[in-house]
Amino acid sequence: MPLPDLLYATINDLQSGLAAGTFTSVDLVNAYVARINEVNPVLHAVIEINPDALAIAASLDAERADGSTRGNLHGIPICVKDNIATLDKMNNTAGSFALLGAIPPSDSTIAAKLKAAGAIIIGKCNLSQWANYRSSNSTNGWTSRGGQTMGAYYPMQDPSGSSSGPGVVSSIGLVAAAVGTETSGSIISPSSRNSLTGIKPSVGLTSRYLVVPISQTQDTIGPLTRTMMDAAYILSVIAGQDSHDNYTSAIPFETIPDYAAECNSNGLGGAKIGIPRNAITVSSTNGPEITAFNASISVFKELGATIVDDANFPDLAGYLNFTGSSYTSDPVVGADFVADIANYFNEMTTNPNGITDLQQLINYTETYVPEDYPDRNVATWLSAASLNITMGDADYYTALLEQYYYGSNATILGALEKYDLDALIIPSSMSPGYAAIAGYPIVTVPLGYYPATTNVTYNSRGTLVSLGPNFPFGLSFYGRRFSEATLVKYACAFEAATNYRQLQNPYIIPNIQLIDVM
Repeated sequence: MPLPDLLYATINDLQSGLAAGTFTSVDLVNAYVARINEVNPVLHAVIEINPDALAIAASLDAERADGSTRGNLHGIPICVKDNIATLDKMNNTAGSFALLGAIPPSDSTIAAKLKAAGAIIIGKCNLSQWANYRSSNSTNGWTSRGGQTMGAYYPMQDPSGSSSGPGVVSSIGLVAAAVGTETSGSIISPSSRNSLTGIKPSVGLTSRYLVVPISQTQDTIGPLTRTMMDAAYILSVIAGQDSHDNYTSAIPFETIPDYAAECNSNGLGGAKIGIPRNAITVSSTNGPEITAFNASISVFKELGATIVDDANFPDLAGYLNFTGSSYTSDPVVGADFVADIANYFNEMTTNPNGITDLQQLINYTETYVPEDYPDRNVATWLSAASLNITMGDADYYTALLEQYYYGSNATILGALEKYDLDALIIPSSMSPGYAAIAGYPIVTVPLGYYPATTNVTYNSRGTLVSLGPNFPFGLSFYGRRFSEATLVKYACAFEAATNYRQLQNPYIIPNIQLIDVM
């Protein structure tokens, strides 16, 4: 059989070749590492490579040769964001020297599940430092350890964040797939900006144990992949209850769904899908996204869905006036971070910098020169440290209840219930905030690209292009909590009918392929 092109290769493509003996997992690791080394000096998408990756691949090849495989991820190289702890020779730092050399008591639950399923964690992906919870003036994809990640669709492309590295490595086949985290936008935004499928699971579907936290009420872990099927395979592996994370006890089913099982071209037949028009804002620059979104309505109808337009959020005005609508100013998130980051540091069995709480982290960051302070401030941390509410006190619960209302009945759940809908659709650039505050799921799929004539706009630092020609964008599906199986089914059908990912190649593509290492 022919060798798959690693720019496009799906997990099924790779499994077919592995099963046929056309190539091995060792070959895959060698090819992906070579591809990383080829473009990482430009894109800075990977912080470090697992020195044990080849040995792990060899042992998984040996298992396969003995006739046993562990499932869809057996022998498949993936990258995880550098905030998902692994107990191995790799670090887990959220991109900061503050955590360099810190050793967790075990793998994070997510890493343990991936390893048990036979995935090869080939490296740690770069990110927006501290998952974009430090500065009011930093950039997507910058860390002190990893430098500035850039997207592959335009020179100096803002990769979005905070799962910037996972987005970039998936988009050009530096790995088979990647796993990132989201508080508000950190999977969905880089997925859409890198022409990927992404799943931001309901809070509680995926364990956060030993993942560097922002907020236990909003953090969640999910895949960024080139196809919906690949995302579904990964979600089935990483989802599930965990005694180390009590939010997972809310999972309403005993058996985790086989999310890929319903991935077919007919998935939208009979679906009732609404459009919350009052949440869709038209700007001076986002015209191509709005045009493509409106054009997609006919696709949904052709695929058998009923579209309810103007299925508006019932209390959008209340949401917009609510203090928690931005996660960097949300008092619940701030109070969570103060408690959760201290807990993370104190979980470490080795903690070289001796940091145990937020104030010590602020002191370290302000005085350790590579952390780029004051050029990149610590305003978000100072705001969290100065809050007069504490996780668990009366004011915290008042704010939390308000947050759950504005993220559910006032917005997503309110529209789903009022109009008796199965799902909602919205441009991905607008989807994250509403779903963040009450832990609702989002699935994003590619929807198109900005035209070649788009004006090039730089960020305020002049270090990244924030909008330009060929920039990808996506379409998001919203549903009820823990309705990922339904959303994946709908997204698979839309993806099969449109296949927008294939319409525009990145400007930078690694040349190295399997044939070069075999």
